[in-house]
Amino acid sequence: MSAAEPPFGRLLTAMVTPFGPDGSLDLEAAARLAGYLVDEQGNDGLVVSGTTGESPTTTNAEKAELLKTVIDAVGDRAAVLAGVGTFDTRHTLELAATAAELGADGLLVVTPYYSKPPQTGLLQHFTTVADASELPIMLYDIPQRAGVPIATETLIRLAEHDRIVAVKDAKGDLVASSRVIAETDLAFYSGEDALTLGLLALGGVGLVGTSTHFSGRAARQMILSFLGGDVQGALQLHQRLLPIFTGIFATQGCILVKAGLELQGRGVGGLRSPLLTATPAETDALAASLAAAGL
Repeated sequence: MSAAEPPFGRLLTAMVTPFGPDGSLDLEAAARLAGYLVDEQGNDGLVVSGTTGESPTTTNAEKAELLKTVIDAVGDRAAVLAGVGTFDTRHTLELAATAAELGADGLLVVTPYYSKPPQTGLLQHFTTVADASELPIMLYDIPQRAGVPIATETLIRLAEHDRIVAVKDAKGDLVASSRVIAETDLAFYSGEDALTLGLLALGGVGLVGTSTHFSGRAARQMILSFLGGDVQGALQLHQRLLPIFTGIFATQGCILVKAGLELQGRGVGGLRSPLLTATPAETDALAASLAAAGL
């Protein structure tokens, strides 16, 4: 059941963005968090400025500062991917160019959201970004947020591009994912923590997680156990981690990640409006999820 080493490792975390009391970037906290995620939670890579990193409310300049900080902190021992996807192809190209200049190892490009482009528009958007950059690209397929899926046929066509190498799969359609895995060389990473084991069984390669701010070591072991042939061991870890795999999404993921880091004495500040800090009830529920998962 072993698989070839995928382009960005087996386990990545979509990192939250630390803010200071005045709402500005806290770059020192970002460096500390990046180090913790790589050195203590066992991540092979980090995604900076994804949705969990509150990318809709950070400026281009802030994204660049944050990316440089994380690369300087862990770039010698982990892949650093820059979230550059927007609903504007030109803006995405600008962010992709900056990420390349700063030394990112790859790009995470989400489906253009809200405007609900047709599949031909998605094909053109992703191809344009891939043509313009020398960095390998991970597509992010999350129709419940973007408004449209990347259709199976579109993914198969995009896989023909040399620089489109991976998918963060949050579609929740394992049959569709299975077909793309079977017909292309795209590396499929689960974008839903709780579906990781199921996707691995179909040929997926790993996880780009949210709960992995806390569950990274155990999630990594689950992945490696399955790929090493210990299916029962992987299943036991999946079942143990299921409370936090799902509990981290009881409300918006970055809200609860920041609440959980605060619980563990690793606070990284608040959130930018319109997101709000977790309520006491939400924090209590998260604490129960962490405890149930042995974390």
